[in-house]
Amino acid sequence: MAEKMQWSQLISDKRFGLEQYHNPTAGARSDFQRDYDRLVFSSPFRRLQNKTQVFPLPGSIFVHNRLTHSMEVSCVGRSLANEVSNVLRKRYASEPWCEKLNDIGDIVAAACLAHDLGNPPFGHSGETAISTFFSEGEGVSLKNEFSEEEWDDLIHFEGNANSLRLLLHQFKGRRPGGFAMTYSTLASIVKYPYESTLAGKANKFGFFISEKDDFVRIANELGILPRYGANGEVAFVRHPLVYIVEAADDICYEVMDIEDAHKLKILTTEQVSDLLLGFFDDERKKHMLEVMNSVEDPNEQVSYMRSCVIGQLVSCCAEAFVEHEEEILKGEFKGCLIDHIPTLEKEQYRNCSKLSWEKIYKASDVVDIELAGNQIITYLLGKFVHAVRYPHLNYSQLLLSKVPQQYEINAPTLYGRIQGVIDHVSGMTDVYALDLYRKLNGMSLPAV
Repeated sequence: MAEKMQWSQLISDKRFGLEQYHNPTAGARSDFQRDYDRLVFSSPFRRLQNKTQVFPLPGSIFVHNRLTHSMEVSCVGRSLANEVSNVLRKRYASEPWCEKLNDIGDIVAAACLAHDLGNPPFGHSGETAISTFFSEGEGVSLKNEFSEEEWDDLIHFEGNANSLRLLLHQFKGRRPGGFAMTYSTLASIVKYPYESTLAGKANKFGFFISEKDDFVRIANELGILPRYGANGEVAFVRHPLVYIVEAADDICYEVMDIEDAHKLKILTTEQVSDLLLGFFDDERKKHMLEVMNSVEDPNEQVSYMRSCVIGQLVSCCAEAFVEHEEEILKGEFKGCLIDHIPTLEKEQYRNCSKLSWEKIYKASDVVDIELAGNQIITYLLGKFVHAVRYPHLNYSQLLLSKVPQQYEINAPTLYGRIQGVIDHVSGMTDVYALDLYRKLNGMSLPAV
């Protein structure tokens, strides 16, 4: 009989770094609700408001940034998780741990808030810029100064792994355990639960070598099944709630990017209507058209269709999760929840993805942000990496004086110092990175 993860162990309110203070007695807020609140009040979360999601940060038209995206993903994730929880509570009503399933919605809501916390400025192009600085840029010359594992971390830089680092790492002057989040919330954000040596061409992994032992500790505590690589590389199956967090993210970025593209007039109302109405059968479509005919504002019509599509996908993904729960708990589930929803919704989601790649992600303004972001991040990395390698130089001392104290640019190893640089650069907002780039190039000076 195949091994199987257990909900009674997978849901744990033990806090990373504060295990000795663990008190399972519930107060007015659960520890998972405290996770959520802790994230909302944190500086890294606030900084997401000035980080690009897809489109350039707003002028007269407000589109999504990383902050609004994360909040929407959290709302969708909670709804999806609650639908799953309602079914699972009936399924396991006779089990003594059944009440633990009440916490699924709060765990997922917190994990969704945190899922993009480690993403650098300028959207996904920022991740690529950091990776390619080492794989094909100025940083290539440093390869022989790192171990194979350290080098894989650098050339495969991944925002998801950086989110986990941000939550776990004890930055200089901070408390042990980083954010001191619950074990279950931490495990629920790790989409790729293996080390960077297994990243492959997909460039995806879940934790840097610096957090490997920490993740192993979390996985063992929760009873997550190991799936070690052929050469002993650390790998696990996903915590089941990762599938819900991932689905919420997939639903939001796909549907909301289309709504943003409509506001920016990249897509017409007719194009968006054809896409979004295509998720429904004729009867539901007829009702939706009647509602839309009572509204004249095209943006309001699109908002209504978007809400209907999100609701439909939430229900489909919840059904897929509970239908495949056994496979998920055994670590045998393949793909993501979207891959297992009914054919109509799945095919229309793919149509949305296809149109997004053709019309949105290759739009002129989006490409401009990628080009500018790549140039800015590459330049800043070059300057800071040189400074931590040669800290005795006058320019290096001036530049390093600009780095916040929490980042370990004086670590005993080069890998540690480079991590300090990446922590600093990836934590920047778009606006701060651009401003620093201008100042270091002499294009901007403080007022005298």
